[in-house]
Amino acid sequence: MVRKIIFTRTMKVTTMKLLKLSLSLIIVIVSVVLCQQIISNSISNQKNKNDYAELNHVKYGLFSVEEWKRQINIILAEEIDKLTLSRTNERELRKHIEVLLNTLIDEVDKNIREANSGSAEGWVKQSFMNIFISLKDIKKGIPGYTDAVIHEMTTSKTKGQIKTMLKKKLERYSNETFDTQDTSQMSRILLRTDSKDIESARINLSEAISVKHHRIFKEAILLIILSVILFASSGFSKEPLAPSRYILLVLSLIILLIAGVTTPMIDMEAKISQMSIVLMGHPIHFENQVLYFQSKSILDVFWIMITYKDIQMKFVGVLLITFSIFFPLLKIASSLGYYYNYHNARGNPVIKFFVLKSGKWSMADVMVVAIFMAYIGFNGIITSQFDQLISASEELEIVTTNGTALQPGYYLFVTYTLLALFFSGFLTRKPQSSGRKNP
Repeated sequence: MVRKIIFTRTMKVTTMKLLKLSLSLIIVIVSVVLCQQIISNSISNQKNKNDYAELNHVKYGLFSVEEWKRQINIILAEEIDKLTLSRTNERELRKHIEVLLNTLIDEVDKNIREANSGSAEGWVKQSFMNIFISLKDIKKGIPGYTDAVIHEMTTSKTKGQIKTMLKKKLERYSNETFDTQDTSQMSRILLRTDSKDIESARINLSEAISVKHHRIFKEAILLIILSVILFASSGFSKEPLAPSRYILLVLSLIILLIAGVTTPMIDMEAKISQMSIVLMGHPIHFENQVLYFQSKSILDVFWIMITYKDIQMKFVGVLLITFSIFFPLLKIASSLGYYYNYHNARGNPVIKFFVLKSGKWSMADVMVVAIFMAYIGFNGIITSQFDQLISASEELEIVTTNGTALQPGYYLFVTYTLLALFFSGFLTRKPQSSGRKNP
C-alpha cells in the first residue's frame, strides 16, 4: 500500500514536471517565432518610416522652390481671374491715360514737325497742317478718347485677352524659376511603393506604418509576457533548476537580447505639422514638414559609428557593441559553463567574474538609463526650440510636433536586463538548493 502511494506521488510529480517542461518548451518556441516576426516587421517598418520621413522632408516642401512656385502660381492665377476695374481704379486709370494721350499727341506733333523741316515740300505740308489742324482742338478730345479706351478695356473680350496675356507671362516666369534638387530618392520610393505621385505614396506608407506598428507592439508585449512567465515559474519554484529548464531560460534571454539589439529602440522626430502664411488674402500652407528623423537600433548605431572617419567615433562604437552584445553573450556562455562545471569552470576566475561579479560592469543597465535620458533630453530640446519658434513668429501660424518616442526594442532590452539579474540569482542559488557539488 505504501509503495503504491509512493508510486502514485512519484507519477504525479513526474507528470507535473513533464507538463511544466512542455509548457516551458512551448513558450520558448513561440518566443522564437515572435522574435523572428518582430525583427522582420521592425526592419520593414523602419524602412517605411525612413521613406515616409523622406517624402515629408522640409526640403521637398518649405525649402522647395518648386513647392513655393506651385502655391504662388495658384494664388496669382486666381487673382488674375478676379481681375476687374473698380471705380477708384478707373478714375486713376483715366488720369494716367489722359496724361499719356496728351504726351503722345505732343510727341506726334513734334515728330511731324521734325520730318517736315528741311525741305520745301515739308514746309508746304506743315503750313497746310498749321492752317487746317489745331493741336488744341485735338487735345480737347482727350477725355473722349479716354472714355473710348476705357470702354474697350472693360469689354469681356478685352478682359479675356488681358488675362490670357498675364497668364502666359506668369507661366513664362514660372518656367524660368526652378531649382536643381536631387529627386532620385523620391523616385525610388515611388517605385518601391508602386505609387503614381507623392501623395498616394504618403498614404500607402502611412497605412503600412500604422498596421505594422500595432503588430510589432503586440508581438513585443506578448514576448515580454512569455519571458516573464518562464522566469517567474522558475523563481517561484523552491526546487533546484533542472538542466533542461536552465537551457530554456538561457534561450529566452538570448531571444530577448537579439530582439532588443536588432530592432529600433527610439524614434527621434521633429516636424512642423502645419505652417500657414497669408499672401494677397490667400493662405500658403505646408503640412508635415519633417526637420529631423532617425529610427535606429543598437546595431544601426554601431555601424554608423564604426564606418565614421573619426577614430573617437570608432572607439565609442566598439564600446557600444562590446557592452550591449559581446559582454552579455560572454556572461551567458560563462553561466552555462559554471552551471555544468565544464572542465572545473567554477574554479576559473574569469568564469567567476562573468557569472558572479560582472553585473556592475555589464553596462546593460547603464545603456537602458542612457537611452531613456537621451529620449528625455531630445524631447525637451525639441519642445523648447519649437516653443521659441512659435513665439518668435507672430505673422505665421505654426503647429509643431515632437514625435520622439521609445520603441519596442527598448522595452525588450529592458526586459533582458532585468531578467538577466534574476538569471544570475538562479545560478548562485542552485548549489545550495541541490546540495551537490557537481550537478
